[in-house]
Amino acid sequence: MQIARVLGTVVSTQKEPSLRGSKFLLLQLLDEQGEPTAEYEVAIDYVGAGFDEWVLVSRGSAARQMSGSETRPTDAAVVGIIDTVTAGNRQIYNQREHGRQG
Repeated sequence: MQIARVLGTVVSTQKEPSLRGSKFLLLQLLDEQGEPTAEYEVAIDYVGAGFDEWVLVSRGSAARQMSGSETRPTDAAVVGIIDTVTAGNRQIYNQREHGRQG
């Protein structure tokens, strides 16, 4: 899994029928210190994530398994909204504090 920040949404009125009704998010991937990388991803949202939230992204075959028995052409899926990230003795991210910094 990868940590990413939600930058916005991607709207597509014409798409593969199995993707109808799906919400797509534009994500910027983050490094181990929580800093933005140069990588971006469009992912299907399974958890209702919103703008500027940090999320967990599942990629590859694991992302396709989220759709259950239905076959969807999915390379990336948002599978969790992050509350906190701690590395060593240092807290890198706290959703409550991040929201107040605005």
